[in-house]
Amino acid sequence: MFIKGVTSTGFNYEITEAALNNYELFEVIAEIEEKPLLLPKLVRLLFGKEQKEKLMDYCRDEDGTVPIQRVKDEIIEIFNSQQKVKNS
Repeated sequence: MFIKGVTSTGFNYEITEAALNNYELFEVIAEIEEKPLLLPKLVRLLFGKEQKEKLMDYCRDEDGTVPIQRVKDEIIEIFNSQQKVKNS
């Protein structure tokens, strides 16, 4: 089973049930506000290697850098959209 969606900026994502059922992901989510350096681990656990690279390429600026805030905004929107689905 997959959770699929598209962010408001146009990033298409798929999250596996296995990824969402991973205790390590749960731990990272619980700690990320106090430890923002866990963001790369969260992205890797949530998306896996291939889709993580797609997100990085999607967020990449013209000069080749990947702004942290852009990645963070995409992740926050993905989590927020799933909350809305669960609350419906």
